[in-house]
Formats: sequence, structure tokens, C-alpha cells
Amino acid sequence: MTNLLEVTDLTKEYGHFSLDKLTFQLPEGFILGMIGPNGAGKTTTLRMILDMATPTSGQIKLDGQTSRQTRLADRDQVGIVLDNTVFPDGWKADKIARTLAMVYQNWDGDRFFDLLKEFDVDRQVKYKSLSRGSQVKLNLAAAIAHQPKLLILDEPAAGLDPIARDQLITLLQGFIADGHHSVLLSSHITDDLAKIADYLVYLIHGQQLFFGETQTLLDRYAVVKGGLDQLTGVIKQAGIGLRTYETGFSVLMARKQLSALPRDLVIEPVSLDELMVYFGKRVAKDEARA
Repeated sequence: MTNLLEVTDLTKEYGHFSLDKLTFQLPEGFILGMIGPNGAGKTTTLRMILDMATPTSGQIKLDGQTSRQTRLADRDQVGIVLDNTVFPDGWKADKIARTLAMVYQNWDGDRFFDLLKEFDVDRQVKYKSLSRGSQVKLNLAAAIAHQPKLLILDEPAAGLDPIARDQLITLLQGFIADGHHSVLLSSHITDDLAKIADYLVYLIHGQQLFFGETQTLLDRYAVVKGGLDQLTGVIKQAGIGLRTYETGFSVLMARKQLSALPRDLVIEPVSLDELMVYFGKRVAKDEARA
């Protein structure tokens, strides 16, 4: 199995923030989701992978290239949509297509306009006059139409309605279907990631909490619920993101710890969204203590 992206012990030091020793891989034919709260370091990580920011230490191997110069020379193999991706306000789709045809050797204008039609984006409307959702769709079409091996997307579903998000999911699944293309995407829409991401990187405040298969992460934890009289010291100590109510409590726990709990507690599978909320509560609690 060939990795299109390898990140090893990647760090970035700012005055107010540090990203600490991230290590993950993205093989051909798979989708890697990057999750975490705002300020976790997701965009910083993407910027370093794209050589838009310089790591303090660590290594990035992109499509086999380990140096900044060789990665930039091979940039045609990467399709990019960042949260701030924009084209000039007055450009229409035809102008964008003509310009990108001069930039990318493998530009496929027919594919670009087919995607715009599929996404219901009016090619006669200036970029500035398109809705936020239509701008995102156009950016995605442009990123895919030069036939890259790897798509790197930062919040690609932002501004998209449910129908368009479903189209995006279908598009990305089709993109990797041949087993030689891959997608790295950062998104807050965890329901979508749970559907399509084969692997996940989970960041909290610059720390890598998890890297591995999506289902492995979800299978690792469960939500435990019960009455306040069932809230033992073991649960308080081992639980993550404890919530208490007038009628009871809920908490996230590792499944390997469930055998020590009373049998009459309610045990439920955890969603990706719930997992992030519970871990977020633990981080907030730890910060309040610091």
C-alpha cells in the first residue's frame, strides 16, 4: 500500500500556540478526516503540508517528495480548497477555466463544466455574485478538474445545503474509487466524516489525541448514563466530560473500563459528534484547573 501523504513528528511553535509531534499517514484510495475544535491546529497542519507555513521540526512526505522544492514542483498532483480560497470578483467560470488551463498541465475543461452543471452553478454569474455555497462548489470543481492524485480540503462543506453535501460525499467517494486517489479533509460536520472518512486524525489544542480507522475510534468509547445515586467515584475518575442533571448523569468512558461498572447502567454507542463534545468538556475542565 502506497502512502500519498506521510507526516512524521511534525511540530510548529508559535508564541501563543504549539503543534506537537503529529504523526499520521494517508494511503492511496482512502479518505482521511481531520477533526477537532476551533484552534486545535487543523488549518495550521494543512498549511504546513502545503508549504504555506514552515514546520519547526518533523517531516512531510507528499506524493513521495520530502523537500519543499520537490513538493512544489509536483504541485499539479494536489487539488486544494482552503477555507479562504477565492477567485477574482469579476471572473466568470469561463475565465477561470481559461486561466487554470494555462496553470495546470492536465486541466480538463469538460470535467470542470460538467461538475458545475452537476452542482447547479451558473457559469454566467461573476464569482463575487455567487452564493457562498456556489463559490464552494466552483472551488471544488476547479480543484478536481486538473486531475490531481490528492485532494486537500479545509471545511469543504461550509455553506453547502444537505443536498449539496450529499453530492460532495458522492463525488469524493467516486474520486478515490480507483484506489489511486486520496482525500484529506478538515471538517466540523462530523456526521459527514463518519460516513466517508476511512481514517481520522483528532487534534485538541495542538495535541494529536488519535490517529487510526474511524470505526476503531468510535468502538473505543461508549456513553454511560445513570441516576445520580449510581455516580460512583470510579465513574468520576475514569469518565470523560461528565454531565450531571437533576435526574442523572452521562459521561464518556473507554469500553475497556465498562466491566467494572454496575450492570444496571445504560451503555450507548457514541457518535463522532458526541465524542468531540465530551472530550471538549474534559479539556475545558482541565484548563479551568490550570
